[in-house]
Amino acid sequence: MGRLAEVAALFLRLGLTAFGGPAAHVALIERECVARRQWITRHAFLNLLGVANLIPGPTSTELAMHVGRQRAGWLGLVVAGLAFIVPGAVMVGLLAAFYQQAGQLPMARGVFAMVQPVVVVLVLGALVPLARSAIRSLPMAMTAVAVVLLVWAGLPEIRILLLAGVAQLIVGRTGLAVVLLAALAAPVAQATAAAAAAAAPYVGVVSTFDIGAYFLRVGSVLFGSGYVLLPVLEGDLVHRLGWLTQTQLLDAIAAGQATPGPLFTTATFIGYLLGGTRAAIVATVAMFLPAFVFSALSSAMLDRFARSPAAARFLQGVNAAAVALIAVVLFRLGVLALTGPVPIAVALLAAAAIHLGGVNSSLVLLGAALLGAGIGLF
Repeated sequence: MGRLAEVAALFLRLGLTAFGGPAAHVALIERECVARRQWITRHAFLNLLGVANLIPGPTSTELAMHVGRQRAGWLGLVVAGLAFIVPGAVMVGLLAAFYQQAGQLPMARGVFAMVQPVVVVLVLGALVPLARSAIRSLPMAMTAVAVVLLVWAGLPEIRILLLAGVAQLIVGRTGLAVVLLAALAAPVAQATAAAAAAAAPYVGVVSTFDIGAYFLRVGSVLFGSGYVLLPVLEGDLVHRLGWLTQTQLLDAIAAGQATPGPLFTTATFIGYLLGGTRAAIVATVAMFLPAFVFSALSSAMLDRFARSPAAARFLQGVNAAAVALIAVVLFRLGVLALTGPVPIAVALLAAAAIHLGGVNSSLVLLGAALLGAGIGLF
């Protein structure tokens, strides 16, 4: 088997079986490509991971692309990315089609009602280690607090992420500039958000072009794991654009969590809800296309980029802001999903099974879905 075929076979298998989110994906890629196959050294793997963290797009997917390029050249980069993305995107698209056709049936609503509390638990489980690694000093904590103020003020989440990164790049460890910018920007952002809401009410129809343009923009500027996508989608698609309801967003997140591969395939689900199969394909391509471009560009200057102190400082600010944004959206989703004793009990049981019992999160999601189907039937 040639190297390109090896890359295709491995990442297609991971695309079909890699549940658990970005951290689990990184661990699986390390085990398969470093420990088992010895395609690259552990030092080279860490360099690739560092570069994947420093460019916009889904980190674990870009890591797969970098490994593919190291093993099988530029075509290996493309093949690894497609093999890792396509299986999950197809599964999410099928879930979206089912949801669109049967989402209002009692059984389907029961499934999503029981899956939603598990999603809250999974996001919380991802948030805690992210917070431990990203907020390790008082300046980073100040940045996180400032980000919450900016969210309250109505500033778009992507702007907040970039602002935090630039502030950390310019002022280094102090973090004071972010706090001051938050205080100054709050009234301006509130006025801007109010004007935009009044000027552009949602009319109920979203064009495929608008869907593609939106996800292309998000994919071009969003750093970090798939969990960072959640607050951005909530702020844009639920509150500012009105394309989705909070419940639809939570169901889209559940679909992304319940399937293998990158969490950014949530875009596939959303695209289908907004415009059917064509919009789902456009949303998926637009979401992941920047990752291929940035991975190719960064791969060409790998060593210099991985050792850049400026890039590392920028990423520190972005990571601290991302943690705060995820915390805000987790609170909002929790308020929506944990609405009674049964969802709360499901969340507690899911947390115990995953974090104390070591049960695979996909099995917990499946169990919650079966429970919800039973409740819906009766």
